Amino acid sequence: MKRATRTRLSLLLGVSALLALTGWQLQRDQQHAKETLLSIAPEAITQIELSLQGTPTEHYAKRDGHWWRTDGTPTRADEGRLGELTEIAAASVLSWRPLSDFDPAKIGLTKPLAVLSLDGQRLEFGEVSVTGPQRYVRVGTRVALVSMRYTPRPATGLRKKPDA
Repeated sequence: MKRATRTRLSLLLGVSALLALTGWQLQRDQQHAKETLLSIAPEAITQIELSLQGTPTEHYAKRDGHWWRTDGTPTRADEGRLGELTEIAAASVLSWRPLSDFDPAKIGLTKPLAVLSLDGQRLEFGEVSVTGPQRYVRVGTRVALVSMRYTPRPATGLRKKPDA
């Protein structure tokens, strides 16, 4: 076999290997991009409970296509804010890890910043990750990293300082 033929064959094999690796990475990225915090669709959610440190628990129910605060006398709730809360169910997960990989106290899950229940499925929000603008979220026995934009906010926009 001539030297030029061997060189071309080597280049062809190298390019083929790179294409195969690229295809594998793209497939892997697509699989991970589809992972969300919960498997329920945001528009299907009808019950919300939200507990933030330093504030009383808020209870909401969806009736006739509108959100109502059900603490005490039912009153209409801020549809935009409740839409934000339901969208958390569809938050893209950057990575999943078992809870056993962490010390819950170190990632803020001993006393979560927020606890959000969407149709009875509990999400506990911990500290911000040191690797970027991401937050730890406990879902059952697993911990997800999600963008900080999915952190629940209080109804008034103000939050009392948590007790130490």
